[in-house]
Amino acid sequence: MSDRGNGGGSREGGGRAHGGSGGRAGRGQGPGARQGRTGGDRRQGAGGNRGRGGRPPRAVHDEARNTAYDLLRAVDERDAYANLLMPVLLRERGLSGRDAGLATELAYGTLRGLGTYDEVVAACSDRAPEDLDPPLLDAIRLGVHQLLRTRIPPHAAVGTTVDLVRLRVGVGPSKYANAVLRKVATRSLEQWIPIVAPDPADDPVGHLAVAYSHPRWIVTALRDAVGGGDDETAALLAADNERPRVTLVARPGRASVRELLAAGALPAGFSPYAAYLPEGDPGMIPAVAESRAAVQDEASQLVALALTRVPVAGGDGRWLDMCAGPGGKAGLLDALATHGDEAGLPGASAAGASSEGGPTRPVPFPGGARLLAAELQYHRARLVRQTAGEAAVVAADGTAPAWRPGAFDRVMVDAPCTGLGALRRRPESRWRRDPRSLPELGRLQRALLGSALGAARPGGVVAYVTCSPHLAETVTVVGDVLRDRGDAEVLDARAYLPEVGDLGGGPYAQFWPHRHGTDAMFLALLRRR
Repeated sequence: MSDRGNGGGSREGGGRAHGGSGGRAGRGQGPGARQGRTGGDRRQGAGGNRGRGGRPPRAVHDEARNTAYDLLRAVDERDAYANLLMPVLLRERGLSGRDAGLATELAYGTLRGLGTYDEVVAACSDRAPEDLDPPLLDAIRLGVHQLLRTRIPPHAAVGTTVDLVRLRVGVGPSKYANAVLRKVATRSLEQWIPIVAPDPADDPVGHLAVAYSHPRWIVTALRDAVGGGDDETAALLAADNERPRVTLVARPGRASVRELLAAGALPAGFSPYAAYLPEGDPGMIPAVAESRAAVQDEASQLVALALTRVPVAGGDGRWLDMCAGPGGKAGLLDALATHGDEAGLPGASAAGASSEGGPTRPVPFPGGARLLAAELQYHRARLVRQTAGEAAVVAADGTAPAWRPGAFDRVMVDAPCTGLGALRRRPESRWRRDPRSLPELGRLQRALLGSALGAARPGGVVAYVTCSPHLAETVTVVGDVLRDRGDAEVLDARAYLPEVGDLGGGPYAQFWPHRHGTDAMFLALLRRR
């Protein structure tokens, strides 16, 4: 999912089970109705009382809220990735349990809701959000999130935010924050949306963009990908704003789901190697700490598993993961190649058909293969080596490969993409992505898929995967490459995922957060003629 280099693939990272998944967002899409001047409001309210002798009360240092605030500032100032920085901040500050959960929820929830919150701030202020000092704006956003999307009592949400502003920004700005937040607190989120969002009858995309805090271009792309219905688009956008569950993978031959369940995880719904962690730090589980298991989205597990289930005539001992960093899918593929699909297949009689009508059947791979994991960036290749212990790992450019053509029986190309399928985990990414990157990404995706087909032997299988449902990155790329090459056929990917329903009309498989509770992962399976 990274669009830096061609060593893409999803960042299947850690974090805690109470957290989701890092510049700064501009204002949300659509006009914001202004409701009068509040910047000069000096009325007493929560956080605005005077102490003895007329002095302002002393601000209280709230470690959880300060941690959330520091993460927002790092995202703004340093383009930090929230899902990578938050675990570091929690460890450094000794936060755990409820305090860690509060810091994570406040930071991630605020990042997800920026588009909506900025419109509400605009309606309650005499200054546009983009005209406010960024440190003050981030603190106000934290307060708005607490008021509109948490169960924190309004007086506590306002008071703690004003304390935060007084401590971190200044006394004068704290009075401004108090005035704005007191006006925000007069309505619920449901009452604010009709005020700040465009009328859905006149501008349905603009309404969805403000109501669900997504840039307009992303709303349009997701609406097209999911089929054009406003109701399902709204359900998808709402799922993007939910805190994702933490999913673990037990790498076969190295760990078992039973071991994860014994450590407190819960049975998963689809992948035979998955378990859900309801709370706590995954790194405290021995299998995870020892890299025998890992945090990995269920769809990410299943697209790798599907590649191993396609029958391949002749030899089947040479596999390639062409964009392996940082190693999530490579770790599972390496274990499956070495030890086989120990969990087997549910519904072993499930059968599909190739695009030419020939019968196909999912078959558990018995093991005994070897994986070559290639990654363009050296530091990411090192991460792959840590997770795929028995694979051969090389730093190599998948578009200009060093291996000979037709050398592999199975090839995974987890292509760099916009990452629109993982907005739940990296909430800041929706504000960083730019549709102008699509042409460049599309050229890279076509080059990688063409190279992957060239690396597969005749009769070999290629999995093309993106963590984005954007049509320009999925069906369009596959269709263009097939038309240009003419030496591959499309298999029905759904036939190799009997655990999962509602994957679309085929022959591709499309996972969705609102349907499956996973990232919006796309899978195409191709066989080299």
